[in-house]
Amino acid sequence: MEKKHTVLIVEDEKSIVDILRFNLQKEGFDTLEAFDGQTGLDLVMEKAPDLVLLDLMLPVLNGFEVCRTIRDRGINTPVLIITAREAENDKIMGLELGADDYITKPFSVRELMARVKANVRRAERMPQPAQEAPSQILELGRIRIDRNASLATKDGANLELTQREFELLTYLASNQGKVFSRQELMERVWNYAGYVGDVRGVDVAVRRLREKVEDNPATPRYIITRRGVGYLFERPEDE
Repeated sequence: MEKKHTVLIVEDEKSIVDILRFNLQKEGFDTLEAFDGQTGLDLVMEKAPDLVLLDLMLPVLNGFEVCRTIRDRGINTPVLIITAREAENDKIMGLELGADDYITKPFSVRELMARVKANVRRAERMPQPAQEAPSQILELGRIRIDRNASLATKDGANLELTQREFELLTYLASNQGKVFSRQELMERVWNYAGYVGDVRGVDVAVRRLREKVEDNPATPRYIITRRGVGYLFERPEDE
């Protein structure tokens, strides 16, 4: 029997909670609800949901504080921000704090459900047994990627990547020298088939990844930008 997944809705508008609950349960999800940030954070810790739908404007603790605390505690549960706020800085800040994606109210229920399912599928992926084939190891000079263990190291030290950062690095490194557009990365790393929406989440993820991988993120040597095209991974010639 297929495992039923649980989505935690952290939203203070009851009408929106009702809509989300109805549609999620219709798609086979169990739901938990919280109407303030502190209760939402407590439920993340106590119930370990498979995904969090998180509003930003919340009583007690706002969505930024909730997201920051979740990530600071080492929890990689997918977080999808739902917000009516149009300010670009709010969206980028949410992604910088570790949210996986955002969607702005009013939202398409169909699009929201697609994103929920894609993020749950991504989070379900577990490392393969350690005795898998050597091809699961990528040796890239100072960088080593072990896909079995979902572990990336540089000079032997753990890079401490989030799951999304690990998947992005692995995908680019597995296709060295090939440039991928932001839309392609949304489809292949974020698993958003036929994605045509906002792609700034890719830029934020690349920036966060560079901060952990590069000696100097301002002059990257591994994760390269091809202006007007996209991103690629290159192994420096001196390695």
